[in-house]
Amino acid sequence: MTRLAGKVAAVTGGAVGIGKAAVQRMVEEGAAVGILDVLDQKGEALVAELAGKGYKVAYWHCDVSNEAQVKEAINGVAEKFGKLDVLVNNAGISGTNKPTHELTEEEWDKVQAINVKGVFFCTKHAIPHMKKAGSGSLINLSSIYGLVSAPDVPPYHASKGAVRLMTKTDAMIYAPDRIRANSIHPGFIWTPMVENHLKTTGMDPEEAKRATAALHPLGHMGEPDDIAWGIVYLASDESKFITGSELVIDGGYTAH
Repeated sequence: MTRLAGKVAAVTGGAVGIGKAAVQRMVEEGAAVGILDVLDQKGEALVAELAGKGYKVAYWHCDVSNEAQVKEAINGVAEKFGKLDVLVNNAGISGTNKPTHELTEEEWDKVQAINVKGVFFCTKHAIPHMKKAGSGSLINLSSIYGLVSAPDVPPYHASKGAVRLMTKTDAMIYAPDRIRANSIHPGFIWTPMVENHLKTTGMDPEEAKRATAALHPLGHMGEPDDIAWGIVYLASDESKFITGSELVIDGGYTAH
C-alpha cells in the first residue's frame, strides 16, 4: 500500500462522497492529505478517524468560491506537510434543476462559482507549490456531462464542460514544469449530491434511483471507491505519461 508514498495531496470537498473515498484511499496508499471542505463537523470527524489509525491528514475549512480561503488552505497544506504534489479538485454542486429560460442569474452564478471558479482558484494557488516541488498532478472532477449532455440542470452541464477544457489547457501550459492535468468523468455515483439531485426529478425516490441506474449499460450506479481508485492512479507515478486526458468511469453511460 505504497503507491503514493511520500506524496502530499489536497482534496476539495473531501469530507463526504467521492472526496471522502479519495482521502481514505490516498492515505492508505501512503499520501499525506489535506481535506478542504465547508462541512467542518464531517471533515474533522474524518480526520479524527484517519489520524487515529496513524495516517497523515488534516482539515481546513475552505469555500472554494472564496479565493482568500483557497489560498490560505492550499498554503496551509503545503506548510504543514512540507510540499504539495497533488490537487484533487472535487468540490462541486449540481445546482438548480430548471430549464434554461427559467433560471435566475443567481442560480447560474452559484454553480459556476463553485464548480468552475473553484477549480480555477485552487489550481492557481497549487501551481506555485508544484513548481517548487518540481512536478505535480492536477486531478479535476468533471462528469459524463462534460462529454455529453441531458435535458436537465443546464448550469451543471456547462460547468463540467468548462472543467474538461480548463484541464486540457493547463495540461499544455504546465507540461514543461512536469505538472500533469487530467479530468475524471464519473457516471452517476451514489453520493449525497446525486441523492439530492434525484429528489428534484419529481419521481418517487426509489423509482428515480432505478431509472438512473438503468441509464448505465452495467445496470447500476457507481460507488465512491470506483472514482477514488481512478484518483489514486492519476496521483501516482503509474500515470506519469498521462496528461490532458479524460478518465471516464461511467459504467458505459457515454458508450451509447
